[in-house]
Amino acid sequence: MIGHYRVIFAAPGSVAFSAAGFVARLPIAMVGIGIVTMLSELRGNYALAGALAAVFALANAVLTPVVSRAVDRYGQSRVLPVATAVSAIGIASMLLAVRLDAPDWALFVCVLPAGFMPTMGAMVRARWTEIYRGSGKLRTAFAFEAVLDEVCFIAGPVISVGLSVAVFPEAGPLAGMVLLVVGSTALVVQRGTEPPVHPRGTERATWVMRNPAMWMLVIVMVSMGTIFGVIDVSAIAVTRELGAPGSATLVLALFAGGSATAGLVFGTLDLVAPLHRQLLIAVGVLTVLMLPLLFVESIPAVAVAYVFAGAAVAPTMIVTMGLVERTVAASALTEGMTWTVAGLGVGVSAGSALAGQMIDRFDTTAGFAVAVVAAALASMVSAWLFVRPPAATAPHSSTR
Repeated sequence: MIGHYRVIFAAPGSVAFSAAGFVARLPIAMVGIGIVTMLSELRGNYALAGALAAVFALANAVLTPVVSRAVDRYGQSRVLPVATAVSAIGIASMLLAVRLDAPDWALFVCVLPAGFMPTMGAMVRARWTEIYRGSGKLRTAFAFEAVLDEVCFIAGPVISVGLSVAVFPEAGPLAGMVLLVVGSTALVVQRGTEPPVHPRGTERATWVMRNPAMWMLVIVMVSMGTIFGVIDVSAIAVTRELGAPGSATLVLALFAGGSATAGLVFGTLDLVAPLHRQLLIAVGVLTVLMLPLLFVESIPAVAVAYVFAGAAVAPTMIVTMGLVERTVAASALTEGMTWTVAGLGVGVSAGSALAGQMIDRFDTTAGFAVAVVAAALASMVSAWLFVRPPAATAPHSSTR
């Protein structure tokens, strides 16, 4: 298996741009939770903290497709420095407002421009696509990046919360801002692997969301994000209910570990089925593997259920990204990938809120039921894609 991943890094510059992208995407997993930790430490106001983090997440979901559309049109080296600077200034101004004990409304004003934080995973995947379009290595590259996404969402919150608690309350978001600037700069200076700017037609013809298949893929990713949000909140609730709240970190790590392992294995497979069929199978398996969560009654059972639930996550995301690469024009690839990532972020926020409501009103089983419903929704949408496969707009990659 290691050999499959060693091969993709034979391309000149691939190690450097992947590493830079990893550093630059850590902040998206650090800033939101850092805001919550910071305000809970300084003001003890969880409602304000949650609302501010939600505004940041929603601003990012709305603004990043705009950034990525500009990247497709003008290039990463021209757009990323500007977007990164605006986002960093927004984060810095919010931290200063918190330190100066500014009124709540000022914090919301400051956090809005922070939403311009670029979707670095899409930038890196666009570079991989430019190198390996039409090759089976593209699936392997996407699988590797999916694993890095898992690592970011495991390590980012731990780093952010740890810094805010151990150093000073603003340390977590501040570290995220620094990593954003450093990682983005390191990526931008690598001009040799930057995707070329593709000629574009009319604006109406190049807006990726005019394609119904893209709406279906975004809905799949919203469903995936909802599952993530449910998994996070419910892990805390169910382990507390079972008398072992300290186990929440372990079961979440097992979920991510199951996903990462499955993603690494999936990336080495040479599958012949079309991508829309692979997606239908992946989300069907995901739905089935979510069902045991409704019946867990002990910490070991929770741990095992989380491992198996995670096993279908990375393959589903890898196939979805492959479908985006197949569906959208090369001139809009970064924007297309960003829309799916934005959908993931919206889903996380929705899943966390819905799971919390269901757990408060009913019990943890009701919380897990939200994840099952989300997986079932993804299955129904994937069935639509199976009936009406998206037409390719670029040469087919062997991701099929």
